[in-house]
Amino acid sequence: MRYRTSAVVALACAASLLTVPTKAGAAPQCDTTPIRTAMKALEGVGATGMSVTVKSPNCGVRTGGVGLADRRTGRKVVGDEHSRIGSDTKTWTATVVLQLVGEGRIGLDDTVDDYLPGLIRTRLYDGRTITIRQLLQHTSGLPDYLDAPFWEDEEAHRWDHIEPLQTVRQALALPRPERAPSGFAYSNTNYNLVGLIVKEVTGRSIATEIEERIIAPLGLCETEWAGDRTTLPKPELRGYVERGKTLVDRTEWNTSEADASGALISDGADTTTFWTALLTGKLLAPAQLAELKKTVAEDVANERYGLGVERHEPYPGFVLWGHSGSMSSGHKFRNAVTDDGRRSVTLLIGSESFDSDRVDAIMSKLLRDLR
Repeated sequence: MRYRTSAVVALACAASLLTVPTKAGAAPQCDTTPIRTAMKALEGVGATGMSVTVKSPNCGVRTGGVGLADRRTGRKVVGDEHSRIGSDTKTWTATVVLQLVGEGRIGLDDTVDDYLPGLIRTRLYDGRTITIRQLLQHTSGLPDYLDAPFWEDEEAHRWDHIEPLQTVRQALALPRPERAPSGFAYSNTNYNLVGLIVKEVTGRSIATEIEERIIAPLGLCETEWAGDRTTLPKPELRGYVERGKTLVDRTEWNTSEADASGALISDGADTTTFWTALLTGKLLAPAQLAELKKTVAEDVANERYGLGVERHEPYPGFVLWGHSGSMSSGHKFRNAVTDDGRRSVTLLIGSESFDSDRVDAIMSKLLRDLR
């Protein structure tokens, strides 16, 4: 049984949003007009397929789809597909760390060297001056391991098992990254390093900690740590990348290198449940939730980053939280949740190319109009 905060209504496709029967207990004042409008708009953003989950006080949780989940068979997206959620994993990792902070086992202003002495000690980088907070907020100054020459041909390593410690060492050989005036420089290295620290503190992998602290308590039956698994659970959202002028299926991929920065597989309903629980205080005590929401400016106008969360303000005073994700397999993840956790939109996207700005605008408008 999945943990749910409201009734789930399965929607076969955008066209049937009004005609699908509502399950018993759904609020009678639900107005699906904003959802239908958004689904119609999403048909034109250029994605091969998109699984959509929408949550609001009056309509509960609704799932639907746009496009194809599998171009070879013609299978349509219906909203229950599994996908890689990429860097949204960072929020789950940050949540575990903040729980450990609340337990007094990790300090946000402790240094990397306090837990992994001597690991980071190069001419450019020193673990004695890098804090846990800086890792979670991407202000550590560490480069992204994906910028290493090793990753210039990602497909050459498509089936490789790669340990997180290897990715950290790849990063340490790189020059300093360009940083925003706030010190922000997005780096997957930060989170793989955090995962190593969690293991040092708890004696268990970050995968196990996420499973026992988040997945199991919330009853997230459709969420799992990928590890060396190269396939997705069925029904799966196939992932497509562009090669020349051709779309190529790259769904099968060993994503072990992503680790604490991006290894999770999930569906729209489970990720919605996680984000709702996070922002309504079910996973973190008030002090730790407040730390999560302390942000710095990114290098993009009007975008801010907390401890594993992205903050957006598409309209004055209208604050949204979320974390995007992207994987080499072609899978993309986008979500946005209101500050009170009562309204959210989650998108699992099966292609690397689409109109990103248009998607942001559609999501923001839908969240503003939902009741």
